[in-house]
Amino acid sequence: MSKILFVMTGVDYWTLADGTKHPTGFWAEEAVAPYEAFRAAGHEIVVATPGGVVPTVDKASLAAEVNGGQENADKIASALAAMTELQNPIELEDVDLDDYAAVFYPGGHGPMEDLAVDATSGRLLIDTLEAGKPLGVVCHAPAALLAAVRTDGSNAFAGYRVTAFTNSEEAQAGFADKAKWLLETRLTEAGVQVQAGEPWAPNVVVDRNLVTGQNPVSSAPVAAELLKKLA
Repeated sequence: MSKILFVMTGVDYWTLADGTKHPTGFWAEEAVAPYEAFRAAGHEIVVATPGGVVPTVDKASLAAEVNGGQENADKIASALAAMTELQNPIELEDVDLDDYAAVFYPGGHGPMEDLAVDATSGRLLIDTLEAGKPLGVVCHAPAALLAAVRTDGSNAFAGYRVTAFTNSEEAQAGFADKAKWLLETRLTEAGVQVQAGEPWAPNVVVDRNLVTGQNPVSSAPVAAELLKKLA
């Protein structure tokens, strides 16, 4: 049984352009769906966060309207409660990449706050890329790619095809005009080739060992692609 590392946000807020702190964290489905897929395939999960902070779920991600109804929302909530690994994260600084077969980053707005500027996470992403290990990143978690900067100032993911939460989705979610910066725009500026699909529809892009998903409903398909790479 191999281990898969979940790198997750350690914050419970996202600072908006006007300085207010919007309550957030990680998005439930983006952790639960891949977790269940990986566990069903026999893999062990280890959670890592900056400073070893217990990750906070975005309360909005537990609502019935974003989970296709109350029944599914209840399933997500109970699945989340059963993920004991979330309560015992290791410190991101202590991660030894050699211990893991794959690395996965769930999203939520939290990564826009911390992982986007976390040098330790950035180094881990570069090392994962160079080691050729399967790397899955979903929704807002591609913000973490912005910290994967080489010593010459270039982004390690420049030239890679990815997808991520799009500007149009951010606008439809009501945050585009409130955010300090937009993920699709910032990735493009870093030289990353963002391939946007239809808003809120599953979209997965695979480029070499990197697998990215556009939004919450893309998280299960991303997990499936990662499992193919681990087979």
